Amino acid sequence: MRYLAIDLGDKRTGLALGDPVTGIVSPIEVIETPLAANAGAQLLADIVKRIESHLGRAEAELVLGLPLNMDGSEGPQAKKIRAFGERLAAASKRTVRFHDERLTSVEADWSMSQSGMTHKQKKEKRDALAAAAILRDYFASLPGATPGSDPSAGLGSSLSP
Repeated sequence: MRYLAIDLGDKRTGLALGDPVTGIVSPIEVIETPLAANAGAQLLADIVKRIESHLGRAEAELVLGLPLNMDGSEGPQAKKIRAFGERLAAASKRTVRFHDERLTSVEADWSMSQSGMTHKQKKEKRDALAAAAILRDYFASLPGATPGSDPSAGLGSSLSP
């Protein structure tokens, strides 16, 4: 089974693909559609189109980054993401899993810090790299993950269509 991670943002949304068997995760693209545009309908349509483009009919699940507060509680943004996830599960007819995305943007920034890229280049890649970080973290949280990982860390809920 393959997974597509989504780092949903107010302005940009990052996507990453991965396979838990090989552990390979690749950032693939950033969608430049604002979440607020047309009450999220345009972004939803854009994401579903990308899912079909990248996954086709392959068996796959979606992992949606959940922006928890630093104390682990859910604020208004997390509730907005959960609502979007419900719509995404219905529109894509795929299972949507939620996973803690705290500090993934910081990780993405850190990974690009010595890259020599311009600010604009980093901005264009940040969200896809954050989606890749979400997916790597999600894989590490799965039962049977590599030694040293915490199988209960960051597990959230899931939605099935």
